[in-house]
Amino acid sequence: MTAPLTGRKVLAILIAFFGVIISVNLYMASQAIGTFPGLESKTKYIAGRGFNEERSAQMDLNWTTNFTYQDGVLEVAIIDETGQPADTALFYGTIGRATHKRDDVTLEFQQRGGVFTAHVDLTPGQWNLRLKATAIDGTRFQQRLELFVEG
Repeated sequence: MTAPLTGRKVLAILIAFFGVIISVNLYMASQAIGTFPGLESKTKYIAGRGFNEERSAQMDLNWTTNFTYQDGVLEVAIIDETGQPADTALFYGTIGRATHKRDDVTLEFQQRGGVFTAHVDLTPGQWNLRLKATAIDGTRFQQRLELFVEG
């Protein structure tokens, strides 16, 4: 025979039910805030003022990007409109996850014959490759590429 359902039991059930929901919500909110700051630039207005001009100048370069990742080696080639490696005054990049900055790595590229090579060990999953280069004439080139590592 079961004990009767009293007011105290109903109160305990409600407190336990809502306690679990509230604690899970608090945990999930703290994880969301702690792992992704949600900030790409500190001042969106200033970052966006020259966007159209910079984009137009980058498009005028007519550069394309090819990349491969295999056995811990990332190879990136920037090709100009003639199909030759583009002349860059500066080239650097970072790779990281889209959801947090914990795994971000600044890549150290070596240039050989117009191909930039970096050694980096990536775990399986989705990665964002952010490249920045400067043309000989000072035009900035930047691109974000997605890379999926099988695992």
